[in-house]
Amino acid sequence: MTDTTHALTGWSPEAVVFDCDGTLMDTESHWQDARNEVFRDFGIRPAPGFAERAKGVHYVDCGRLMAQEADKPELAAEMTGSLLHHFMVRVAEDPVTMPGAADFVRRLSGRLPLAVASNCPLQVVESSLDRAGLLGHFEHIVVPSEESPGRQTVRPKPWPDVYARAARLCGAAPRRALAVEDSMTGIESALRAGLRVVGVGPRPRPEDAARAGLWVSVLNAPELSAWVDSWPAPWTRE
Repeated sequence: MTDTTHALTGWSPEAVVFDCDGTLMDTESHWQDARNEVFRDFGIRPAPGFAERAKGVHYVDCGRLMAQEADKPELAAEMTGSLLHHFMVRVAEDPVTMPGAADFVRRLSGRLPLAVASNCPLQVVESSLDRAGLLGHFEHIVVPSEESPGRQTVRPKPWPDVYARAARLCGAAPRRALAVEDSMTGIESALRAGLRVVGVGPRPRPEDAARAGLWVSVLNAPELSAWVDSWPAPWTRE
């Protein structure tokens, strides 16, 4: 028998907040293609390891990082706009869910509140989830935003804002909510907000994987399913 004991055993959430890129939707390849296209457009060769440094980073910060690494900081705004354009073209053409993601969301839907906390623009998140048939399962979608009258600024990951706000919109204290994330940037955001974390995707370095209460390769992993099966029915929650 496989031992499924992990740091989240014996605990269950009151809400689940999902990352979008690389967790629900298979868009990291689209971001990589878009970044490469921007570098080609501007005649720039990315430094080794740039793709890993850019993973999970808000697209505005990514554009700024691209310009800095090219030693052309004055092009940050132009590169950011180009990056978003190339990405949106690709994601509109090829919306693909991550393995096990759609079934996992449908399994939780109606059982407890679900939300999305993403660094992507709202239009991108809603369009991707809608085309994948998942948008209706989420009660709230939180993305970074600038301060406006009557509304506080929501800073991008790794700041805790998107996760903290998503949990509270779901009616759960952050410490009673679960984040599902694929990037260390996102995990940092969720932990700083006070959520517990399930990491998903290729297993990172041991010290990074240990930051999540459970790490699985895909969202239909047996150990994750077994843990979800142990959750009490909503009406028996304390």
